[in-house]
Amino acid sequence: MARAAQIKIPATYMRGGTSKGVFFRLQDLPETARKPGAARDALLQRVIGSPDPYGKQTDGMGGATSSTSKVVIISKSSMPGHDIDYLYGQVPLDADFIDWSGNCGNLSSAVGPFAIANGFIDPARVPHNGLCTLRIWQANIGKTIVAHVPITDGEVQETGDFELDGVTFPAAEIALEFLDPADGGEDGGRMFPTGNLVDDLDVPGVGTFKATLINAGVPVVFVDAAALGLNGTELQPAINENQVLLEKLEAIRAAGAVRMGLIGDVADAARRPLTPKVAFVAPPKDYIASSGKPVHAADIALLARAISMGKLHHAMMGTASVAIATAAAVPGTLVNAAAGGGTRDLVRFGHPSGTLRVGAKVKQLNGQWVATKAVMSRSARVLMEGAVRVPGDVLARS
Repeated sequence: MARAAQIKIPATYMRGGTSKGVFFRLQDLPETARKPGAARDALLQRVIGSPDPYGKQTDGMGGATSSTSKVVIISKSSMPGHDIDYLYGQVPLDADFIDWSGNCGNLSSAVGPFAIANGFIDPARVPHNGLCTLRIWQANIGKTIVAHVPITDGEVQETGDFELDGVTFPAAEIALEFLDPADGGEDGGRMFPTGNLVDDLDVPGVGTFKATLINAGVPVVFVDAAALGLNGTELQPAINENQVLLEKLEAIRAAGAVRMGLIGDVADAARRPLTPKVAFVAPPKDYIASSGKPVHAADIALLARAISMGKLHHAMMGTASVAIATAAAVPGTLVNAAAGGGTRDLVRFGHPSGTLRVGAKVKQLNGQWVATKAVMSRSARVLMEGAVRVPGDVLARS
């Protein structure tokens, strides 16, 4: 019986922040996969190696974690005043779909370097030495990201001495500005979808929790670590090996999604695992990070841990970092309370791999809180470039 040969698709495998993903130019995808739909999803799932009931993604480019099961599609921007469109897909390990509902803040740092290296930016705009500034349209959520990419001798600089907890080796620093990261604006009220800084969130079968529900960078349900019987210093094994706790956190996430108006019923949460996130916070304490490095309470404002695709993230998602900084800047939220109250436009928090510093600008408009900008630094590096191969019959099956 004849079998379809493998097809080759130009691609680049990149690290961005504490994540890795396979990057594509839209025009390089097979024609049927250049638009949203089953063909695109089937192709990209096969690239990553999902769905995999073994949870290993052995037959694909995925790394069997939420941080390494990602795809990115870059195209010339359709939006005035922007250089490129950036579309991000989170590929579950064992479920048969791709979640396109949110952004990856970590991979956002790799978008600018990819665009420059792949001909999306007019060479006249790329300095011989200095910073190349790009305006990126984040197509999943309809937001603008400004990336400041270092250039040396006319090429993207990837090596450097910028250290990011959760990444083993230093690299060049890439500054990112997330403009208007919340759903707020002149209509007001949407940064906190319920209109409250703290809600009583009823979770059927689990209990009622004080929660801050915010949409900034990504929708997040924040709860106090103490309400879960935790202290906020936990590392991955303490959470990911506790199935009862993971189920409780998923129930809280689902209830929060309904309360935020993102889904109609908790049963719909399984088809939207990327957003919202659920995270727990606590006042600062000393702890030992997963690298073995001590983190001192005096050096951080609060502790934060977040769940990504059903597991505790090994560091902190970039979009969740935006939400943490934004919520910390608003007096009265659980995050602000964990940080000691008051006002702030910069926060350093402790996560499982170490610490992270993120800035956020907020203001009140017509009696509602809105965020104007969040700023953080990441790094990015090309790991491999060339072509990925997938069995040719994958498009026929879609």
